[in-house]
Amino acid sequence: MRHGKKFNHLKRKPAHRKAMLANMACSLIEHKRINTTVAKAKALKKYIEPLVTKSKTDTTHSRRVVFSYLKQKEAVTELFREVSAKVASRPGGYTRIIRTGNRLGDNADMCMIELVDFNDVYTTEKKAKKKRSRRGGKKSGAGAAATVAAAAGTVAAKAEEAATDAAEAASEAAEEVKEIASETVEAVEETTEEVSEAVEEVKDETEDSSEEKNAKDEEE
Repeated sequence: MRHGKKFNHLKRKPAHRKAMLANMACSLIEHKRINTTVAKAKALKKYIEPLVTKSKTDTTHSRRVVFSYLKQKEAVTELFREVSAKVASRPGGYTRIIRTGNRLGDNADMCMIELVDFNDVYTTEKKAKKKRSRRGGKKSGAGAAATVAAAAGTVAAKAEEAATDAAEAASEAAEEVKEIASETVEAVEETTEEVSEAVEEVKDETEDSSEEKNAKDEEE
């Protein structure tokens, strides 16, 4: 009789069941979450969590024990390198089962099983709250006067700095204006010279043309 035996055989022989769970465990380690039925997810949870605990001690013996279950070198490497470092501070409960409804066709209960520490939505680290302390008591008259004097000194220093900065900016602006004025004067002089040269050329051309006309008239 099998009274009290709650082990789910998943309607498979032992060899088939172990191979299926090993493949599902490798897929979960590789993709960090898989979709399956609720019954298979519960069986996988019992199958993979002891292996994750075993991966926290990275020794040759631990790797050989895990490899005897998973039968894949890539999955063992991923488990001992990435997953074990991520779940190092978690004392168990490495997987989470989220129900996703019923499957069309046979109406089986479906779910998503995932590694808890690889879900960025649920595993948000809480920021430590800063403690604020209020200082009681009133300040004495001498202390208040000292603080006022210090504040006045800082204000005066800032005002002096602002005045010096303004004077420097004004001097720089004046120099720039002088440079621009000198450049404009030079440009005007150059243009006047060019205009005078053009006028002289026009005069020469008109004189030449008038002389040619006079010569033609005399010949006629």
